[in-house]
Amino acid sequence: MSIPQKKNTYTYKQYQDLNEDTQFEVIDGTIYNMSPSPNVKHQEIAMQLSVEFGSFLRGKTCKAYYELDVCLTDEEDEKKITEWVKPDLIVVCDPDKRKANKIIGSPDIAIEILSKSTLKLDKMIKFHHYQKAGIHQYWIVDPVYESIDVFILKNGVYQKEGTYANDDVLSVPSFEGFDIHMKDLFV
Repeated sequence: MSIPQKKNTYTYKQYQDLNEDTQFEVIDGTIYNMSPSPNVKHQEIAMQLSVEFGSFLRGKTCKAYYELDVCLTDEEDEKKITEWVKPDLIVVCDPDKRKANKIIGSPDIAIEILSKSTLKLDKMIKFHHYQKAGIHQYWIVDPVYESIDVFILKNGVYQKEGTYANDDVLSVPSFEGFDIHMKDLFV
């Protein structure tokens, strides 16, 4: 990830008009470049999480999405959207938030997989931004320590629900009967 550019007024419409290979996020007016592509371990974890969520949510109202643009406000006019993120995985339960190429409004769950270049962004900037946006659950996945920190929004503040690693079983909050075996994620 390159050094962020400060306080730009880029709109989502301008972003959509760029080359498809250009990917960045804008948070509080700061542009964060999303290149280069994530490493192999990052992709393996993302794929395993996608399989877990996709299998459990099959046939249900809630859906999981991998690296999809998320505009955290309810604004739908792309010329007025000046902030968006691209979490590694999200779960959206409100079908009205799903648009053709993006999500409008906060997802129910946002999951970020750490890398050296995104550590500060994921653990600090996005943490506070997702909390402010009202995302009910925020998961931070650490591929180095093969662990997941799960945060639940309570009274507008994230509280750590738990840290899961090794042979732990993560019982996904909000989804009764949905258990993720940690040893299956970090293969």
